[in-house]
Amino acid sequence: MKQVSFLLVAIVVLASCQPMRPVASSADGAPREFNFSQDKDTTIVQSLFSDKSSTISEENIQRLLDDNYRLPASLRIAVVRLETSRERRYFWNDEYFQKSQQSYLDSFVVRLRSSRRVAMVSPVPSMLITSNPSFTTIREAAVRMQCNMVVIYSVNGDYYSRYKVFSSPEIKAFASTELLLMDVRTGMVPFSATVTRDAFTVKKKEDMDYAQARDRVLNDAALASITEVGGRIAGFLGN
Repeated sequence: MKQVSFLLVAIVVLASCQPMRPVASSADGAPREFNFSQDKDTTIVQSLFSDKSSTISEENIQRLLDDNYRLPASLRIAVVRLETSRERRYFWNDEYFQKSQQSYLDSFVVRLRSSRRVAMVSPVPSMLITSNPSFTTIREAAVRMQCNMVVIYSVNGDYYSRYKVFSSPEIKAFASTELLLMDVRTGMVPFSATVTRDAFTVKKKEDMDYAQARDRVLNDAALASITEVGGRIAGFLGN
């Protein structure tokens, strides 16, 4: 009897030393044990979608997202303006439109040249790119000009008026400038910005007509947004 009692006590002690496993209930209510030895890391680290139209391979996508990027020490920047379909129709004549576009470009050039690391700023002539350029054609145009970076920008705006019975109508305009900086070698875009600004005016004596007053305030709003965007990219490039 003593031997039987000793065996029973030993069995109880050994059973109490076994590690407890968490138990959960399955859908039918039956107990189910977790098996930690079979758990695996299920973190998704690459695309699960097959996109045959993609112009970047899955391998290169992983590299672009995981690797570090550094701006070249010396920057030779090409500048491209994308003209929108709405942009030209707001200006009362073509001369005013051309002068406005030149003032936008000049503002960007001054801002870019304020950085010491910018060695050259060159506007891309329209004859080098199509009316609806792609990133590929823009890169090729920059290569022909021996530029290693490209600034691409576009300006959109609109206006509205509030008429008064015994005074000149109030005219308010807003303009949005979109800009991105693209590395010609890698095709990467290390910087982008969108800024919207507005301006307010009334028709003045020196304005030939209402249309000229409208264009003037629209141009003021555009220059305000361009000045802000230019300051941001100059800050990104550094002094």
